[in-house]
Amino acid sequence: MALRSDWFSALAAFESAARHQNFAHAAEELHLTASAVSHHVRKLESRLGVALFTRHARGVALTAEGRRLADVAGGAIHEIDDAMRELRSRREDAQTVRLTTLHSFAYAWLVPRLADFAQRHPDIRLRIDTEISLTRFDTGGPDLGIRHGPGRWPGLSAIHLMDESLFPVAAPSMPGVGRVRDAADIARLPLVADLSHQGWHDWFRANDICNARFDERFVFSDSTDMLRAAAFGLGAALARERIVAPWLDGGQFVRLPGEAMPGRYAYHVIHPAHRRPRQAVRRVIDWLLEQAAR
Repeated sequence: MALRSDWFSALAAFESAARHQNFAHAAEELHLTASAVSHHVRKLESRLGVALFTRHARGVALTAEGRRLADVAGGAIHEIDDAMRELRSRREDAQTVRLTTLHSFAYAWLVPRLADFAQRHPDIRLRIDTEISLTRFDTGGPDLGIRHGPGRWPGLSAIHLMDESLFPVAAPSMPGVGRVRDAADIARLPLVADLSHQGWHDWFRANDICNARFDERFVFSDSTDMLRAAAFGLGAALARERIVAPWLDGGQFVRLPGEAMPGRYAYHVIHPAHRRPRQAVRRVIDWLLEQAAR
């Protein structure tokens, strides 16, 4: 006998009732009434010509025929659920893009722009991981990365995103800021720094201040921590233009005298060279490039 589509709801009701040995509990699971579950089971019994349950005052119990059908129906429904879950997962994976970047870049540049991304690409899910080390782009790893560097990484394709420059900033309330009149005066302030490839030595040299003697009170591995320390008045910071922008816009910093120093490195979007970006990944890349161009 071929299984017709109008049997499916009856089989689902029977399978749930068989598991619970109770029509009311099956009805609650299926969001039906107990009478609807009973109707489905009776229709199935009528079509098969056998009793699937014995009814008694305290509930129901499976017959031998009911037990056989319950075993088969339960396995079949479980396999269908697994197949549907896998198909949904594949569809969701196709629309999920995993992105790795630096915490400072995510905090200051990427996150403030994500509302625009969500509005324009509501079907794409971003999974953002922040860490200092360059993640391995192997199976199960990220689809994209945004990194600050020379633009050449083995096994990776790099797309130039934007250049960078560095200049000094400080909290407006920091003691001594009001007395800074030129770049040379900054050397008399307490300074904070990060582990960037370009630091205060480079900036003073770029501003023709030779043999500057200065005091780096605190040095941080992460640029965001350095800026937070500067915002608390612990010292002037040599900030990257892209990272410090929201702090300047919010009035937490003032820019100090002196010329900006071009960054030795730039920001790049990177992805595995051996793997062509799928459509969702390509859309994220295009959006990043558009945002940078603005």
